[in-house]
Amino acid sequence: MRRKLVVANWKMHGNLASNKELLSAYIEKLTSITTIDVVVCVPYPYLSQVQAMLQNTSIAWGAQNLSKDAVGAFTGEVSASMLKDFGVSYVIIGHSERATAYCESDENIAMKFMQAKTHGLTPILCVGETLIEREAGVMQMVVGKQLDTIINTYGASVFGDAVVSYEPIWAIGTGLAASAEQAQSMHEFIRGKVAAQDKVAANSLKILYGGSVTPRNAVQLMVTQDIDGGLIGRCSLNAQEFEGICLAAG
Repeated sequence: MRRKLVVANWKMHGNLASNKELLSAYIEKLTSITTIDVVVCVPYPYLSQVQAMLQNTSIAWGAQNLSKDAVGAFTGEVSASMLKDFGVSYVIIGHSERATAYCESDENIAMKFMQAKTHGLTPILCVGETLIEREAGVMQMVVGKQLDTIINTYGASVFGDAVVSYEPIWAIGTGLAASAEQAQSMHEFIRGKVAAQDKVAANSLKILYGGSVTPRNAVQLMVTQDIDGGLIGRCSLNAQEFEGICLAAG
């Protein structure tokens, strides 16, 4: 039985004062929830702050991106080893907001995935389709291609103890979440895709759902067979709403 995981993605929100307030509320509300794992992924400048505030709690922390390179003359990039200096254990890879804005290729995302794995970080690989692709019925082909880039380059075994987050692009920040049936269907496809090459890796792979998750729809989403938790954006900025999602997962 895979343990549920709920990840807060703050995106480009926060400052030292508001972060302290939100993290204090997290600690108050979430540390008593012991049946799931909770992670908060914050902008790079605040990794030191979350490390200081969360290091003696059950809440883990992560980053929202990393470099595909280990070291070198790459101005503005942050490496996996740098993240580890701040106690980071998770890192989001290939979120559609970054992939679209910065033209990240599937190959580039695959290299970042392996940088995380090589340095002992748990990658949270984001995959998903646009509304046009879903309406055309090619959503599995799109998501399958994103997974195949990693499988064909590094082998399916790299998905063991990793995390994939299915985030339909049409649902992110729109208030329109996938139905539990739509999400379960894609999650089942993702697990089957990995299982076709490596059943052990597929069984340990956690597949999260992300895209306009709220405390209300989380109740239906979190009870389906292949949904192992959520990657939460907007509602993670409100401690009470984030607690509601965590309770639904637990």
